Amino acid sequence: MSFKKFEPNGRARRLAKAHTIADLRAIAKRRTPQGAFDYTDGAAEAELSLARARQAFLDIEFHPAILRDVSSVDTSVEIAGGPSALPFGIAPTGFTRMMHAEGERAGASAARTAGIPFSLSTVGTTSPEGVREVNPDGRNWFQLYMQKDRDKSMDLVNRAAASGFDTLLVTVDVPVAGARLRDSYNGFTIPPQLTPKTVLNAIPRPEWWINFLTTEPLTFASLSEWQGTIGELLDALFDPTVDFDDLAWIRDQWPGQVFVKGIQTVADARKVMDLGVDGIVLSNHGGRQLDRAPIPFHLLPAVRKDLGNDAQIILDTGIMSGADIVAALAMGADFTLIGRAYLYGLMAGGREGVDRTIHILRTEITRTMKLLGVATTADLTPDHVTQLQRLTPRG
Repeated sequence: MSFKKFEPNGRARRLAKAHTIADLRAIAKRRTPQGAFDYTDGAAEAELSLARARQAFLDIEFHPAILRDVSSVDTSVEIAGGPSALPFGIAPTGFTRMMHAEGERAGASAARTAGIPFSLSTVGTTSPEGVREVNPDGRNWFQLYMQKDRDKSMDLVNRAAASGFDTLLVTVDVPVAGARLRDSYNGFTIPPQLTPKTVLNAIPRPEWWINFLTTEPLTFASLSEWQGTIGELLDALFDPTVDFDDLAWIRDQWPGQVFVKGIQTVADARKVMDLGVDGIVLSNHGGRQLDRAPIPFHLLPAVRKDLGNDAQIILDTGIMSGADIVAALAMGADFTLIGRAYLYGLMAGGREGVDRTIHILRTEITRTMKLLGVATTADLTPDHVTQLQRLTPRG
C-alpha cells in the first residue's frame, strides 16, 4: 500500500473525480448560481422532449461482435468537408459566459486541442474574431438565427466567413422562443440582477461571482447589450417570417458548407436537401423549443433511409455519453453535437472542465467501439444496435 499523492490544485482535484457527464453535471450544479445552471439544464414546458430524447439512448441494445482485432481504434470521421478527430463537435450554445467567465473561448480552445469542430451561436457571448483568436487553425462553425434585422444577421455571417469559419448551421426551429419555465420561475435576466434570492444563492458560490464581476462585461455576437429576460431577447431577435426561399438565399451567401439545424420530419429533411444544402442536423433544440417534439434519435433511421447514404446527417439532443454517440453513428448519423455535456464541463471547471468532458466522451467512445468489436467509426452499422420500443403510436 502507498499514500495517494496529494493534488494541490483544487480544480484538478475536483475534475479528476468526474468519470461521467453526470458527475460533471453534479459539480456544475454545486458551483453555478441557480439561474445560470437552470438555463443550461432546463428545457421547455414540462421538459418531456429532453427526457424522451435521453431515454431513447438508454433504450438501446448493443450487439457486440467477438474475436475482432481492436488493439487500435480510429475514432476520426469526415464531416462538412473536413476531418474531425472524434465523431462529435461542440454545439452552438447561447449566453455561454453566463455559465463560466471563460465561455466560448474555453470551448473553442479545447476543441482546437482535441481536433474537433467548435460552433459559435448567434447569441454567443464571444465574437467570431474572438473565437478565431483562440482557435486560429481549427474548425470553427457559425450558427445563424435569422433576425428581423436581416442586415445585422448577414453582417454577422460575413464576419464569421472573414474569420475563416468553414460551415454555417442555419437554425430553423425558432419562430418564437420556447416556454423555458425554469428561467421564468428564476426571473433569469441578461445581465443577472441582484435580488435577495440571488444574493443568498451566491454565498456558497463565490468563485462564479468573483469571476463574473471581475472579468469583462457580457457582450454578444449579435448585439451590443441587452436589459431584460432571455425570452424577451429571443423573441425580439427571431424572425418568424423565415421560409424556404430565405434558406435558399442564405445558402447562396455562404462560401462554405451549409447545414440546416432543427429538422424534425422526414419530409422537411428531403425538402431542404432538395434545395441544395450540404447536410442537416436532426435536432429538437435540446428540448428547448416545442415540448413533445419528435425524438431525433428515433427519427434518424427513417431520414437516413429516405436521403440515402450520400447525405450528411448530424444528430444532437439527449447525448450524455460516448455510448450514445456510438449508437447514433451505428443508426446512420455521420456526426453528433454536444451542448449541455460541454456546458456541464465548462461550469465544473472552465477550460479544464471542457477538456474533461472531451476526455470522458473519447474514453467512452473508444471503449464502446472495442467492446462492440469495431475498429473504425465507418464499421458501425445498424446491426450493432437495436432501438428498444417504449413509446408507440396508437391507431
